[in-house]
Amino acid sequence: MGVARTPREAWIEQGLQTLVDSGVEAVRIEVLAKQLGVTKGGFYGYFPNRAALLEAMLDVWERESTDEVLETIAREDDPRDRITLAGQLTLSPNRLLAIDLAIRDWARRDESVAARLRRVDDRRMALLRETIGTFCSDPDEIEARSLLAFCLAIGNQFLAADHPGRTRAQVLARASAILLDRPAEPDR
Repeated sequence: MGVARTPREAWIEQGLQTLVDSGVEAVRIEVLAKQLGVTKGGFYGYFPNRAALLEAMLDVWERESTDEVLETIAREDDPRDRITLAGQLTLSPNRLLAIDLAIRDWARRDESVAARLRRVDDRRMALLRETIGTFCSDPDEIEARSLLAFCLAIGNQFLAADHPGRTRAQVLARASAILLDRPAEPDR
């Protein structure tokens, strides 16, 4: 009876988790093998080298954070609900947010990763433009609202400011309502 091989997806997932926890420099074959509790020999059955693993990690992130999100939000009828759900799927404190932030950090030092990030961000901005364009007709305002919405989603991760008399969730909800031209929801 042969020993089961560590699946390709396990190497990619461990690589993504290591990227999130320790940065791209820590994504090393020997490190991942140790974290997976296997020898590094199985790695080479799937990937010729570390660069191929890094590319596969980027492929998974791009697919999950764009293609799969777009597929999921397509089921929503209301354009504003599509934007809200897209933000929840990609930039709420879950797996994809942590990976997204780690890739943004990596892209600051690697031009090919920066190009990949630009492609993903361009797709996200296109969704914002298209959706905001359903209730706003001024092209300049569509672009500005799209940029502000994206900056709010990303920048919120880095702000440590207080909001006297309000929670961060309340302020984010109000900012989103303004950007999406929705009435303010009563405080809960």
